[in-house]
Amino acid sequence: MPLRSIITLVALVLFSASSGARADAVADFYHGRSVNLVVGYGPGGGYDLYARLVGRHLGRFIPGNPSVVVQNMPGAGSLRAANFLYGAAPGDGATIGAIARDMPLLAVLGNVSGVRFDPRKFVWLGSSSRFANDAYVLMVRTDAPVKSLEQARRPGGEPLVLGSTAEGTSGTDVPMLLRNVLGFNLRLVAGYPDNGAVFLAVDRGEVNGRTVDVSTMRSLRPGWLEPNGNMRALVQFARPARHPDFPDVPTARELANTPRSQALIELAELPYAMARPFVAPPAVPPDRAAALKAAFLATHRDPQFLADAAQLRIEVDAVGAAEVQQTVARIANATPDLLDEFRSMLAGREDRGAGR
Repeated sequence: MPLRSIITLVALVLFSASSGARADAVADFYHGRSVNLVVGYGPGGGYDLYARLVGRHLGRFIPGNPSVVVQNMPGAGSLRAANFLYGAAPGDGATIGAIARDMPLLAVLGNVSGVRFDPRKFVWLGSSSRFANDAYVLMVRTDAPVKSLEQARRPGGEPLVLGSTAEGTSGTDVPMLLRNVLGFNLRLVAGYPDNGAVFLAVDRGEVNGRTVDVSTMRSLRPGWLEPNGNMRALVQFARPARHPDFPDVPTARELANTPRSQALIELAELPYAMARPFVAPPAVPPDRAAALKAAFLATHRDPQFLADAAQLRIEVDAVGAAEVQQTVARIANATPDLLDEFRSMLAGREDRGAGR
C-alpha cells in the first residue's frame, strides 16, 4: 500500500476514534443527570407552553438521555432568566433556558436597566417557531369603547387601554410602536407578572385588550378567535402579508406611510424570525453545545413531538442554531441612527403599576 494511502487510513481511524470518544464523553456527562430548563415566564403562557413541550421530548435526543426538568423563573419579561442564564447558571451544559424573543433587541438598545448579558455570546440552541405561519395581533374586546381601526387612530378620542408584562417584551414594545409610529391612541398598563395575568385582565375587563400571537390564542384562548366571539382583531404584526385567518385585518407594514416608519417596523419584527428561542450559557463546552443544538433540531423533527404539538394546537417551524445566531447578529448590527430612533419611539411608557 502506498505511503500516502497508509497515512490517510491512519488519519481516518484516528478521527473516527476521536469523534467516538467525544460522543462517549458527552453521553457519560448526561447519563443519569437532569437538565434544568429555565423558562423566563410563569406557568400558563406561550413560552411556558413551548418549553414544557420541548422538555417532554428533548432528553430522548441528548446523548445519555437525561431527564429534563422545567423550572419557571418569571421576572421582567424573562430578563431575570436571561441574566441568570448568562452570568449565574452553571456552564456545564446541564442548564438551558427559554427566553423572550425580544431579549437580543433589548440588550442592543440598552434602554432598560438591569440587562447583564451580551446576546451574541449565548449558546443559541434554536427556536421552535419562526412565525412563518403565525401573526402577532392586537386583540380588543368587542365591548371596548373603541370599535374600529379608524377610531383607534383618531387623536383626542378615548384611548384603547392595553395590558402587558414588562418593558422590552413584545406585549409592551409593539403597543408603543403602534402608538408612536402608527398613530394609535392607546394607553398601556404594564407590569402584569406573566401572560396568564394579562389574559385574565382582558377577560375581566380590567383592560380593553392586548397584543398576542395567534398560536398562543389557539392553544390558550381559542374563544378569542371565534368569528362571533367577544374579541376583534384591529392590526397584525410580524408579517409581510396578511395572515390567512385575518384577511381583512391590515398589517403594521401596510399602515406605515414613510420609509422610516417601515424601517422601524422591520427592526421590531426581526426577533420574530426566532419567535420561541432556547439558549444555553456562554461557557458550555463545545462538544456539549453541539450535542444540545443537534438534539434540539432532532426533537422538532420527531413524530411524537409533532403529534404532541398538534394536540396542543401550537405552531412548530423549527429554526436551527446557526440561523438564530444570524438573526441575533442582524439585530446587533442595526445602524446607530435607527437604534436611536427606536429608543425614542419606546420612550414614555406608562402605568407600570399593574399586575398587583
